[in-house]
This record gives sequence, C-alpha cells and structure tokens, in this order.
Amino acid sequence: MTESTAAAPVRALPDFPRAFARTRRFSLGVPGHFTVSPDGERVLFVRTGSGTDPVGCLWLYEDGGERLLADPAGLGGPGDDALPEEERVRRERARVLSSGVVGYATDRGVRLAVFAVGGALWAVRTRGGAPWRIPTAGPVVDPRPSPDGSSVAYVTGGAVRVVAVDGGGDRALAEPESADVVYGLADHVSAESIGRTRGFWWSPAGDALLVARVDNTPVARWYLADPADPATPPRVLRYPAAGSANPGVTLHVLRLDGGRTVLRTPAAADAGGHPAGAWTDRRFEYVTAAGWDAHGPYAQLQTRDQRTAQWFGADPETGDVRPLHVLRDDAWVALTPGAPLRTGSGTTVVADVRDDVRGIRVGDAPSPPGLQVREVLGAADERVYFTASEEPTETHVWVYEGAGDPVDGGPDDAGASGPAADGVDGRTGTAFRRVSERPGVHTAAVGGRTVVLDSLTPDGRSVTVLRDGSPAGRIAVLADEPSVRPRAARLSLGARALRAHLHLPSWYDPASRERLPVLLSPYGGPGMQLAVCGHGWWSAVAQWFAEQGFAVLVADGRGTPGRGRAWEVAVRGDRLGPALEDQVDALHAAAERYPGLDLGRVAVRGWSYGGYLAIGAVLHRPDVFHAAVAGAAPTDRRLYDTHWEERFLGHPDVEPENYVRSSLLTEAHRLTRPLMLVHGLADDNVVAAHTLRLSAALLAAGRPHTVLPLPGVAHAVTREEVVSNHLRLELDFLTSSLGR
Repeated sequence: MTESTAAAPVRALPDFPRAFARTRRFSLGVPGHFTVSPDGERVLFVRTGSGTDPVGCLWLYEDGGERLLADPAGLGGPGDDALPEEERVRRERARVLSSGVVGYATDRGVRLAVFAVGGALWAVRTRGGAPWRIPTAGPVVDPRPSPDGSSVAYVTGGAVRVVAVDGGGDRALAEPESADVVYGLADHVSAESIGRTRGFWWSPAGDALLVARVDNTPVARWYLADPADPATPPRVLRYPAAGSANPGVTLHVLRLDGGRTVLRTPAAADAGGHPAGAWTDRRFEYVTAAGWDAHGPYAQLQTRDQRTAQWFGADPETGDVRPLHVLRDDAWVALTPGAPLRTGSGTTVVADVRDDVRGIRVGDAPSPPGLQVREVLGAADERVYFTASEEPTETHVWVYEGAGDPVDGGPDDAGASGPAADGVDGRTGTAFRRVSERPGVHTAAVGGRTVVLDSLTPDGRSVTVLRDGSPAGRIAVLADEPSVRPRAARLSLGARALRAHLHLPSWYDPASRERLPVLLSPYGGPGMQLAVCGHGWWSAVAQWFAEQGFAVLVADGRGTPGRGRAWEVAVRGDRLGPALEDQVDALHAAAERYPGLDLGRVAVRGWSYGGYLAIGAVLHRPDVFHAAVAGAAPTDRRLYDTHWEERFLGHPDVEPENYVRSSLLTEAHRLTRPLMLVHGLADDNVVAAHTLRLSAALLAAGRPHTVLPLPGVAHAVTREEVVSNHLRLELDFLTSSLGR
C-alpha cells in the first residue's frame, strides 16, 4: 500500500480566528495586577467584565468574595480616546491589550487606590464609597499615592507633580528644562528591554520622591509616519539604536518642601574588577532598578557593555552613595526581575550565579542547587517569595523563611500538600520551600500570610487565594475558552533535550500511513518560552493550525530562559545560527518519533524574534524549510535598541562581524522559497523599516515575495479585523505554498 497525504476533513469549524481576535488572545476576563494588603485581608486586581469585554475594571477580593470598586462606564469623563501620548507609549511597552482601568497604585495599607482613565485622575477607598475625580494640572500618567494616602504624585507633560487627594495644593516638584527632558517616566530602553517600567518612587515617610530624570538630547530622532494618512504629521520617536547614544538618566530626591538632591552615583565601574572583552565600556549608562525602602533610596546601575551591575544605597540628604553589591559576568549580567531587594529588617536579596545556575542569595543563604530563579516576587514579614524552575517547562512559587517561623508550604490550588523543604542550611535552620505544587507555570502576589497564586496549567488558568498555606478562595477567571482544545504531546528532542510541543489534528490517526505537512511555530529567542507545562493563547493557535491539517511543532532552543547561563549565552555573537540549528534538530528528532511528519513539506511561522527566525530558516536552510510567514521581524540588528542588541552582539563599530552574521539583509539573494512578510506600520518597537529594507533587498536580488503592510498597527496587534483576517491569510499562504 502506498503512503497517502492527509487532508483535513471537510467540516464546519467554529470561527476560531474571530474569537481569538475578539477576546484579545483570550486575555479578556483574566484577572491580573494583584496587590495584597500588608495584613493579608484585601486583594486588589484588574479584570474586564467578560471574555469579550475589553474594558478593565478595578476589583477587591475580601472576606471570600469579590466587589467592584471602579467601572469606567460609570465614571464619566474622558475615555481612552483622550489618552496622553506618554500613556499610549507606556501601554505599548507593557503590551496592554485592554482599555479602561489597566493599572493602579495604592497606599501602604491598601486602603486607597488611584488610577487614570483617559488622562483623568481617579481615587477610590477600599472600605467602600464611590470613586472620585481629583482635578489635575494636565493629563495624568502613572499616578501613585503617598504611603499614608494623603496625596498623589503623577506625571504630566514631562513634569512630576503632587496633589492632595481632595484636589488641593497641586504643585510641580520638577519640570522639564527643555523639550528633550522628562521627569518621572522610564525611557524607551528601560521599559522595553531592561524591564524597569517606573520613573519615580515615594519615600516611606511620604515627604519626598526619588525621581528619574531622562535627558533625550543625545538620542537619535526617528520619524514614524502613517502612509495611509499622508495628512497626519509623522510621530517623533527617540530611539537609541545599537551603537548610538543613550539618554542621560540621573536620579533626584525631590522633597515636598521644595528641596532637591541629586544622587552622586559613579560615572563608571571599577576598572580593576570589570571583566575585559572585545568591546569594553565601563560607563554606567543604565538604571536597571531603583526604589526607596525603609533603609533609604537605592539604585542598581549597569555598564554600557553590561558586564558589571552594581547596587548602591543613597543618603537622601547629601546624595552620597555607598556600594551594596556588585555582579559581574564575562558575557553579560542577566537581570533578575524584582532583585535587588531589602526586607524590612535589612536582609538583602540579590542575584547569585553559581556554575551554570541563575539563583539568588537571601542574606547569606543561597537558593537550592540547580534551581533556576526567574523572578523575586517580594517580601512579607521577612519571608521572601520568588519563582524558579527545576525543570525548564515548569515555573513554581518558592518561599524562603528563617528559623523558627513555619514556612508557607501548604496545599496549592489543587488542594494537594506541598513538597518537603529543600535547601535547608544546617547551621542556621533556614529553608527554601516550594509553595505551588501542580505542574504548570505559576506566579504570585503576597502580603501578610496571604499568597495569591496565579497559575497556568494544562487545565487552563486559575487564581487561588492561600491563607497560612491553605486555600481560602478563588478569584474568578472570566476568559472565554478557545473553540479548539490544545492537545499537545510534550517532548524532549535531540542531543540537547530541546523542550517541545507537537500538536496533531484531533482527527488524525498517528498509526495511519498518512503524511502531514509540518508547521514550525516558534518564538525561539531570549526572554520567552512557548513549550511550557500550560496552555496559553499560543497553544490554541498551534492547535487551530493543526486542525487545518498540519503537524505543528513548537520548540524552545538555545537562548530561551530557564535552562541556565550557558544555554542563554550560547547566542552571544550570533543571534540566528544556534537558534536555527535547534529548530532543525527538533524537527528531525520529532520526525523520527512520528513517521507521519512529511519532511518534504515544512513551513515556519513566527512574530518578532520568531519572525526573524522564520526568515532565517528559508534563507539559510531551504533544504529543510519550504515556506515561511514572518511578522514584525527585526531583520537588521543595527535597528534594534542598545541594551537588547549590544547584550548579544556587542558594539557594532567594534564587533561588526556579529551584526553581519546576524543580519538577514545580506542574505536576501539566497531566497528560493515562498515568503510572506507582515508588519504593522505604527510599530515603534520593531519599526517597519526592518521589513521594508528586507523587501527592497529581495527585490534588488530579483527574489519574489509577499508583503502585507498593516496601517495603524503597532507591535502588539489588537484590531479585531486585522488579527482574525491575518490568521486566515497565513493559512491560505502556507497551504498554497506547500501544495496542499
């Protein structure tokens, strides 16, 4: 009997692309931005009203029940159409997909919450009562109340201002000296690539603020125009591309009485301890973390070449700083979100790399061997919570406590008992213990003896409130369920044990001799994993493609997080080669296990770095890949920002060979396979010039290709008709390209 080619059964399938678009990747109705009061009694969060409602509301969980605190529909005043430009940019950096209340801040006791809707400032008390509007001097960005809840600091027009909660005494603490200066907001690189999204922090006494001043004078101006509306002036974007000047970021203590002190941070790292490299730049150009705790203001600075990061404490009166901790790495210092941190007693929590393990150290206690720490979540009553992985596909919540205080290691959202303590120090009796138990990807918010456990598992999303380690309730997840249920085989493939998921059609019989075309759907780059123990929106998309007759393979290769330092730094000097090699290895290893995979018909799709990987696949390995769809792909590595790109490739003037090796433009003449390029023309992260330059190079080389421009669309695509029709066009292109 001869082998046959599988064809998807003709049947009426639910309109998955439309549902995927309408639900904003099934994110609407999912609670997030949790804040737990210090006594553990109250939990604030943001959630839209349903799986198709795009408007976020502010909610309170208390005494086992939920209560609506603020609904934009009932507030009146401006809506999202009136957002100030700074807030639009801030939301794009954070990949916000909803509208309305998308964030908030509280006082120390979580008795008062403030938020902005359409640039208007609102406040509400958690004990009850209606929200009230606080008049301000201009459209509000990132409002934050003082610890005692008496006043609110906010940014407007590049100035930091403070107003009383009753609307009185609005005044500026710092105003920009020129159009290129901004106070109180994170610069582009900090928000997009470093992970520092804030630009000011209250003192615990509420009498002063630590404020970042950003001077964009040296930063290159880019201009983003809307080709679909030539009457609209171009938007000016300050973008520090690789090898170009960064903004000048300084930190200032601004007192409510009008006083001002500049933190006297060093200009460069100590030459004696700084690791040498082909490119060495010891200047402290990045403020990677900052804040003000019970022990004073602090800041972590990183050098331009990223091989030293140093933590400093500061005297708010004099501005003098003292070193607290230093990190060095011959490749780059990987930043651990949430660290450094000081507990109430002053115990330090810092990143700690031992051999190949990215751990932390709490005081003198190192995290357990082999535990790859992902993020420090915070401290509550001297307990330090963090997320970490023993197996890269799972991320669990862990807690550290000192001797004599029982650890919150009780049952998780499944009600099962937590595992035994690990990492016990016999000299001090201190221990690290896992809080979450069920296989999955978990994170948490903490306060007092309460842990809000946010879990993504193979069964879906759930949020469980734990009190003293025992389940005390749940916060409802209102998201719509995908019309296709992911049914992935979780695999470990090849010599490097590449973690992968293989999605087969629900109607397909692997025992048959029918052959399925293969579709690789990776991200495959630093900062993100897709082959995890939990089903997200990407799993639903992969399964939808599978139901159309593809075997869909999702694999995480070198450079992706969670597998240690050596795995991550393997891409130093080459953004494409190791990642592409791992995709090829995963494909061949999967085909050995599943003979139904047709290696004569293989396509690849991806967005952002995944799009870059897809283009590289058809350019460099046309013997393996027969078609590709690439969205928002960074084709020219010189056009991406300093902190992100120089981390992997160095300075383009010193190590130009790394940029040539990782560029797709110089390889355009190699294209022999069908390629569709998709790009949002309003993208200010990966600008459309990446795709346009590649298209021009392909045209110059006489290589046919397809370009799908998306007018008015940014890097995170939210417009319903664009998202749904884009998926359908991808399917049509891939189907026709593979001859199905």
